[in-house]
Amino acid sequence: MQNIVQHSYAIPDAGFWRGKRVLLTGHTGFKGAWFANWLAHMGAIVHGLALPPESRPNLFDVLEIDKKIHSHFGDIRQFDAVKLAVDAARPDIVFHLAAQALVRASYKQPLATFETNIMGTANLLEALRGRPDVKVALMVTTDKVYRNREQLAPYPETAELGGHDPYSASKAASELVLASYRDSFLQEQGTAILAARAGNVIGGGDWSEDRLLPDAVRAWRNGDTLHIRRPDSVRPWQHVLEPLSAYLCLAQHAWSNPSTSLAWNIGPDGAASVREVVQLAHAAYGKGKIEFATEISGPHEAGLLALDASKLRQTLGIAPRWKLDEAVEHSMCWYRDFENGMSADALCARDMDDYLHAAQFVSQQPGQPA
Repeated sequence: MQNIVQHSYAIPDAGFWRGKRVLLTGHTGFKGAWFANWLAHMGAIVHGLALPPESRPNLFDVLEIDKKIHSHFGDIRQFDAVKLAVDAARPDIVFHLAAQALVRASYKQPLATFETNIMGTANLLEALRGRPDVKVALMVTTDKVYRNREQLAPYPETAELGGHDPYSASKAASELVLASYRDSFLQEQGTAILAARAGNVIGGGDWSEDRLLPDAVRAWRNGDTLHIRRPDSVRPWQHVLEPLSAYLCLAQHAWSNPSTSLAWNIGPDGAASVREVVQLAHAAYGKGKIEFATEISGPHEAGLLALDASKLRQTLGIAPRWKLDEAVEHSMCWYRDFENGMSADALCARDMDDYLHAAQFVSQQPGQPA
């Protein structure tokens, strides 16, 4: 019988973030609100730039993020609004999460998607040009930047970029803009530039339209049937705290290593089908009806997608903490307990505490990459 080898993996250093000036775009979104809350909890001085939240309810409001950070409403497609936010924040570190982030919405509004995801990124990078006080800028793109070959083999960072739908294409194009600004301007001024390609994110507090778990919660809470249009699509699912933790650790590393690699995949060790995630969510939520489509309809969406995040694990010691069943369980418990009257603050604090106190060792068989 082989011995099990245990490896310790990185977690964010709260002491590093205390007093750091941070500009966070997209702070009114689901992921951005979680991130703003975490940064504020660690004592960072956070300025946010985003459009007002769209959904009701939304995590930005229920967490009262505007009382925890300096919140600015503005459109990243407008350079003047971006520059004003950068001037106000005087950031040491920038996290760019603002985006049009939905595939199906990108088919309905392709120009708005390209403007937001490409020119919005360019506007922010231009506002950072000539500001050597900005030490790190981490730009969040997506796992969908790769030219999809409909293969189960996971994509490494060196895979070809592409994009069938406007969302995927816009994110791949934004990475070319990112590389150009890094090579032409920002590397010379000492600003580290990183692109974080994160897998599909789940977690409590997401009420967006056309997202799997929010759609499930809405249907089951109201006694409706959840209709799943593509049950066999495969994605690299992860709890929202996984990529946020990785963003923090990447920024900490780049602070003292400004020439660090540009692109980083952030995802779980494997991928799972929509059907598997829905079945786990149903078991955790405890009620509800599901109808899985037997024929594919609607605009093109990738069927198979998996990420190779071994570079992150092997070079920086950043690895997932929660397996898929744990990620889904925490997500559905968040929604269920929120409906039962627990505050969003208490629920997010509970998940963050559980996440940070999770076993800091990942068991591996000898011969597997650490």
